[in-house]
Amino acid sequence: MTAALDIVPTGQACGATVRGVDLAAPLSAQTVAAIRAAWLEHHVLVFPDQPLSDDNLEAFTLHFGGFGDDPFIQPIDGRDHIIAVHRAADEEAPVFAEAWHTDWSFQEKPPAGTCLLSKIIPPSGGDTLYANQHAALDAMPADLRARLKNRMAIHSAGSAYGPDGVYGTADAHNERAMRIIYSPDADKTHLHPVIRNHPESGRPGLFGCAGYIKAIDGLEVEESWNLVVDLLAWQTREEFQYRHRWEQDMLVMWDNRSVLHMATSGYDGHERLLHRTTIAARDAA
Repeated sequence: MTAALDIVPTGQACGATVRGVDLAAPLSAQTVAAIRAAWLEHHVLVFPDQPLSDDNLEAFTLHFGGFGDDPFIQPIDGRDHIIAVHRAADEEAPVFAEAWHTDWSFQEKPPAGTCLLSKIIPPSGGDTLYANQHAALDAMPADLRARLKNRMAIHSAGSAYGPDGVYGTADAHNERAMRIIYSPDADKTHLHPVIRNHPESGRPGLFGCAGYIKAIDGLEVEESWNLVVDLLAWQTREEFQYRHRWEQDMLVMWDNRSVLHMATSGYDGHERLLHRTTIAARDAA
């Protein structure tokens, strides 16, 4: 059966709320196509009131591609493709992913998207921020765009998941609810264009940011880092952002090819748990 989707844009730089569909039920090809079209248009889709099981979450994910590889985070028990974004009420470690990034941009074929399903939501705090990278490129000053033209960025997970990274040996003493695994493999690198056409829509946008971008290929160290910093300052400006406030039983899917995102804190003393899947790349970037 084809659902009649009710799609309401957030009124911010990206994102839309989608109602009128039960994601636990079988989805028709027409409904999946309508969700994909809305996803490409709005970049972040919010599905409220979806009390999904892990089986439901996996089935929904597979409508949009295969499962992506989630390195450096151990999946939940009994599943190969679901990870828990979890913070205990008494946890004192820094909040996971409280920095701008696009998921796994350091891979040779970075994933198309991410699905995140809320299980336990604190009474306040824990918003997720998104930054529209098509809008950021469209509004970019000509001089900064000229500095980025035809440039390739060197992406690596080393600063996060390498032994010397944020979640490396120095973080090992922290008692985290999340199952983070650091590894020397995180230091591997891959090149991706800073400005690239979206693999499905063809629309040009910015891809990646400081954190997983360690340098700009072909530039001297100082010039390279200055460009990475200038890029980050521009691409995360408030006018390109959507602030998402979580509710219980809410599924959010976003397009890693067109937005950056970051976690926020503000819920000390409360548990927060979400289950996450990754949608593999549909086409080579």
